[in-house]
Amino acid sequence: MKMYILVRDDIPLGFAMVAVAHASLAAYLKFQDTPEVKAWLAGPFFKAVCLVNAKEFDNARQVADHVVLTESALDNREVAIAFKPREQWPKMFRYLKLYREAPALPDTK
Repeated sequence: MKMYILVRDDIPLGFAMVAVAHASLAAYLKFQDTPEVKAWLAGPFFKAVCLVNAKEFDNARQVADHVVLTESALDNREVAIAFKPREQWPKMFRYLKLYREAPALPDTK
């Protein structure tokens, strides 16, 4: 079982980190009474956080059982989408880019 959280690639890193935390909790709260979430919580409860462009974000909206997160500090822009955990995912999810660490900051020494 895995939960996917997709974050738009045009969101600043600080807001993206907050969005992921909120997305995980929002998806859990929305779907907590479903058999899938109960199985997911029994472990291991994997999550995949992916960085997506606007088109990928819009395409993902077509997949059932999700919650979209907005950020009030960014004029209520949609910043992330989290999906109910499941065993099988649509093919498009295999091609999404995992959200990796931020680029290194320049050395100021």
